[in-house]
Order: sequence, then structure tokens, then C-alpha cells
Amino acid sequence: MRSKNERDIKWGALSLITYIHSSAVHSPKKDRAFFLRNMAQTTPNHTQSVSGWAAHDSSGKITPFTFKRRENGENDVSIRILYCGMCHTDLHHVKNDWGITMYPVVPGHEITGIITKVGSNVTKFKNGDRVGVGCLAATCLKCEYCKDSQENYCDQVQFTYNGIFWDGTITYGGYSNMLVADHRYVVRIPDNLAMDRAAPLLCAGITVYSPLKDNNLVKTQGKRIGVIGLGGLGHVAVKFGKAFGHHVTVISTSPSKEQEAKHNLGADDFILSTNPKQIQERKRTLDFILDTVAANHSLGIYLELLKVNGTLVIVGAPEKPIDLPAFPMIFGKRNVKGSMIGSIEETQEMMDLCGKYNILSDIEIITTHQIDEGLDRLAKNDVKYRFVIDIAGQSSNLYV
Repeated sequence: MRSKNERDIKWGALSLITYIHSSAVHSPKKDRAFFLRNMAQTTPNHTQSVSGWAAHDSSGKITPFTFKRRENGENDVSIRILYCGMCHTDLHHVKNDWGITMYPVVPGHEITGIITKVGSNVTKFKNGDRVGVGCLAATCLKCEYCKDSQENYCDQVQFTYNGIFWDGTITYGGYSNMLVADHRYVVRIPDNLAMDRAAPLLCAGITVYSPLKDNNLVKTQGKRIGVIGLGGLGHVAVKFGKAFGHHVTVISTSPSKEQEAKHNLGADDFILSTNPKQIQERKRTLDFILDTVAANHSLGIYLELLKVNGTLVIVGAPEKPIDLPAFPMIFGKRNVKGSMIGSIEETQEMMDLCGKYNILSDIEIITTHQIDEGLDRLAKNDVKYRFVIDIAGQSSNLYV
């Protein structure tokens, strides 16, 4: 049980968070980050000095940064970080593209490492366990979504970095050598999965797994599914689709992706979306489409690829509103949905299935000295398919 003092701190901080975000939403964009940082509290139990890498302004340049983490609480585990994947969200945050960054920001929400300490209330983990932490740092634990294992949709959700934790402090992510995390937002990494290639599964993997499960594509076989975009998310989606027994079509604007899709990843078909003939030939052939593209694009031509009653799920996050023509939806009785990561229960389920089917991300390892270079290349989509930072210098011993 939580102590009365701890409960008071938690609910007081959550009230603060609700106030902060409701106020910040109605503040001018340029003022939000300033408002959030100045409202965030600090607490005396942040005594652990941690080495990390942070951006300090919208130039996005990453430099070494020493900061404090909280002491390991009764519900916490301390984790020695081995690897951290580099997500496109990291790039948006270091550049303050969304106007919400609280500098200095320590990015990183695709974290794998080893537990070094467990709190008194923690029973499912022990020292030495191989674990991962994704996007979630805290939720209210009381709402209908938290109680239904959909805590990723809690309206008080706080993220692993650039969020505000229960105690009112700003969260710092996995571009650092250790992390203290509430055990309810930690998952176990199967022993057969390499820790570096497992890291992107904590965000990219669960982001594409959750909509597949939500649309009954994990336990049923033989559907025809399309994946728009062959990047960090798309290539994992192809692997899941094939492992779950479906016919997988990759849809891309880049002709060079056909070789990668078919020969490297095992996709069954490829559609060049800029080729009207190919689009016309594949009309009404797909049961489901997963749109992983973050660039601005219209959904019209992709909706035409769906069968009647087909579903398109958006997991990419374009900066501008999506062009969604009405007629392809009306005349095909088609559905368009969104999806955001997944619950911790789903994430553990996904990770276990990755262990069963040996599904891993295809990555490029970089050192902490190459973070800026990695972010620059990521901005140019110059990566196959995910950068992973070797935080602890463990690349010669990936199964630690």
C-alpha cells in the first residue's frame, strides 16, 4: 500500500499536471514549454547523479548533461541502460517542432537494460532481469481506460521524457546511463532477443502491433494487409504480418523499396503509389491498411485499395491535417482509425510473441558521440531502419 504522504504527493501532482496541460493548451504555442517548465516542481528525493545527453534549445544539438533522478521508491525499479532506440519523436522534441518541449530535454523511449534495484512492493522483477521501458512513465491508475488495460489512452498519461511525473518533476528519457521507473510500466525482454535490436520494439513495435491486434489480425490468418511506408515502423509491421500468416503488400512512393520489401523482408507484393496503373490494378484488394507515414499525404488513393468494409489505421503523425476524401469512404463503407502505442499488457504480449517468432528490428548501432549525426540522418530518412544508441558500450555482448 502507498503511504498517505505518497498518495497525497501523487494526487497533488496529478492535479498540477491537469492544470498545467489545460492551461498550456490555451497558451500561445511559443509560451507552452516555458509555462510547463516553470510550473514543474522539484523534490528533495532526486539525489542520484546521472550522466545523459540532452538538447538545450531548438537547434536540437545534443550535448552531455548531468542531472538528478529520484531514489528508488517502493514501486520502482532502477535500470542500468544498455541501449536506446532513436525515434522520430525524439527529433520533433529536440527541435521543439510541436511547441511543447521543456528544455533541457533528454530524449529516448525505446530503452533496454538490466535491473539493478527493486522496491519493496515489486514482486515480478528482480536484480539482473533484462527489461525494457517504452513511452509510458505514469497514468492515473483510476480511470476506465487504466482499469481496462488501455492506460495509454488515459487523459493524464505522462511520458518517459518531456512529461511530468507523479511527484511534479520533469521526466528524462533513455539517452542516459540509468533510469528509475515505476515497475507497472516496465516489461520483460525474452532471453533469446538481442537487447539492441529489441529496443525499437518498445515504441515502433508496439505502435504497429496494437492496431493489428485491435483488428483481429494476430490470431486470424489469411488476410490481405497493406503497409504504407517502409521505415522504422513499416518494416516491423511487415515482419508481424508475415509471422501472423497474412498476405502483405508494401505501399511506397520509392521504387527502390520494392527490392527491400520483397527480398529482404518477405513481403508478397509491392505497390508504387505514384503509379496510377498499379493503384488501379489493386483496387479493392486489401482487407486492412496500416499507414505508418509521418509525411503529409492524402488518404484518397489508399482508401481505394481497400475492400468494402476495409479499415485503414493511422499510426504516423503528419504535421499538417490529413486529406481525407469522403467519397472513397462512403462508396466503400470503409473505416479510418487512429492508434497510439499500446498498453503495458499489450507490450509484454507483443514482446513475448517477438521471442516466439524471433522478430527483431533491423538497426544501425551508433555511439553516444554520434547522436547528433544520427538525428541529422534520421531527419533525411537515411537509416535502415532504426538507429539504436549503444549507451553502455555493450555492442560486443548483445544478449547481456
